[in-house]
Amino acid sequence: MKVLLHVCCGPCSIYPFTRLKEEGADVTGYFYNPNIHPYQEFKRRLSTLEQFSQNSQLAIHVEKQYGLREFVQKVAFHEDERCRICYRIRLEKTVAVAKERGFDAFSSTLLYSKYQQHSLLSTICRNLSIEYGVKFLYRDFREGWQFGIDKAIELSMYRQPYCGCIYSEQERYDKSFRKAMSKKNP
Repeated sequence: MKVLLHVCCGPCSIYPFTRLKEEGADVTGYFYNPNIHPYQEFKRRLSTLEQFSQNSQLAIHVEKQYGLREFVQKVAFHEDERCRICYRIRLEKTVAVAKERGFDAFSSTLLYSKYQQHSLLSTICRNLSIEYGVKFLYRDFREGWQFGIDKAIELSMYRQPYCGCIYSEQERYDKSFRKAMSKKNP
């Protein structure tokens, strides 16, 4: 089965790629992440993925255009729904490319992270599968969380400290924001 695997970064690609290859899938990674901020973070994640690709034989297709403006235009004033919007943007592009290039199925490394909204991701992917007529290959990659972390450390890979968007960056580093949010949502 030819699978187009949306990839957010190198470290999150390790376990999903390994598992799908063990299952006999022909996996191609697809890097499309207009949410990542700032630009240097985008470049660093892409560089790390390209290194992993070379070392692991993971074929990748990369959308190198930095799409932050379009991402922010879609999310601005909808911050409470930003993850849903972000998932939809990235995964819809993935399934469209999968259909255009004749892949049998698509999936995403976002299903690997314990920090993502797993059920929302699955629902969006299932809906896109129906809409585009491309199979969604669901796997709960979170079971390989520690394997991926250990392997990334072993390979000296850059591991980012936040999801990627400007909002998640603020949530990660702005202590006063986190304090205000914890008071708002006890």
